[in-house]
Amino acid sequence: MPEADLCVTRVPIFQGLTHDQQLHVAQFVRPQRVEKGEVVYGPGESMSRLLVVHSGQLKVSHMAANGQEQILRTVTHGDVVGERALLTGHRPTEFVVALDDSHMCVFDHGDLATLLRDYPDISQRMMRTLSDRLSSVERLLAAVTSNDVSARVAAYLLDLPGSMQRGVLAVRLPMPKREIAAYLGTTPETLSRRLAALSAASVIELHGRRDVTILDVDALERAATPR
Repeated sequence: MPEADLCVTRVPIFQGLTHDQQLHVAQFVRPQRVEKGEVVYGPGESMSRLLVVHSGQLKVSHMAANGQEQILRTVTHGDVVGERALLTGHRPTEFVVALDDSHMCVFDHGDLATLLRDYPDISQRMMRTLSDRLSSVERLLAAVTSNDVSARVAAYLLDLPGSMQRGVLAVRLPMPKREIAAYLGTTPETLSRRLAALSAASVIELHGRRDVTILDVDALERAATPR
């Protein structure tokens, strides 16, 4: 129960419940572990589960007609995958692959439907989460469809999950820069130059290959607006 309990308490869609209600929800959890590089599910598979990432990281991507992978998003602790199949009943069209060794808490759709009936707040929070994700996609889409690579990079940084450390927001790049560059429609060299420019302007601070501290969120928001 401890892992399931933690999984439930850290997910936004369950945070409106009381502790006793969360413990009740945790009784429906089935743990699942996947290794780095393992395909969690692919297009066309029967999908009757909602996956909650307890630890680790997953990549959600689509394979284009020319065989090129298009990364849609990355998923980390507290995020959910598979809610589209729950809400629409459609089979998935994307690949979900583990970027790291990952632990997930799995809910069967039948059990989740019962929980949604018993706790309407869960469905409201799920819709809010989907709305927030749509807003993030719209912001990134506006940046990607422009010629402003700096806006794409800034929008991407703003949408990464982060934590407050010593009063500033810290994020971690979830993938190698070559994959992030492909996701943003640019080159690794251009991505590195844009990150260096934001660092030189004291908007961000770079630490090693993956860690970024956002020093000025307002300035990054302005940078994310295509010119």
